[in-house]
Amino acid sequence: MNKVPMTLGGFASLKEELRWRQQEERPRIIEAIAEARAHGDLSENAEYHAAKEAQSLNEGRVGELEDLIARAEVIDVTKLSGDTVKFGATVVLVDEDTEEEKTYQIVGDQEADVKNGRISISSPIARALIGKGAGDTIEVNAPGGARGYEVLRVQYG
Repeated sequence: MNKVPMTLGGFASLKEELRWRQQEERPRIIEAIAEARAHGDLSENAEYHAAKEAQSLNEGRVGELEDLIARAEVIDVTKLSGDTVKFGATVVLVDEDTEEEKTYQIVGDQEADVKNGRISISSPIARALIGKGAGDTIEVNAPGGARGYEVLRVQYG
């Protein structure tokens, strides 16, 4: 069984989503199925089929969440330190072409959100950053071609 690394915040959000799906979404879907059944003939009842589809999707996600939570390896980023990049690090980079600064935190796959500066540990840029420190340069093969970055700062917490 492979462990899934994640931060405390990511673990908490998975547990909250599981709670919501089991305690709020599941009863709502069951009610929708019961209401659609009351309309009669199920073979041509679009509401019934839509509700059953929603139930299937919800139960699939519940199973996925339970699996992720069971395999979670929760890493408390506030207890990490060091000068090199590892899981949980917040890294400030400068693009060597545009001189644009970017800040990313390296997190687990489930909690990645590039728009909020959280990149997955398995992303190409995070893999290139692991083990690097301030002053190091990396090259990442991006969809638009290779991009060069210099690591300005590495911080934890």
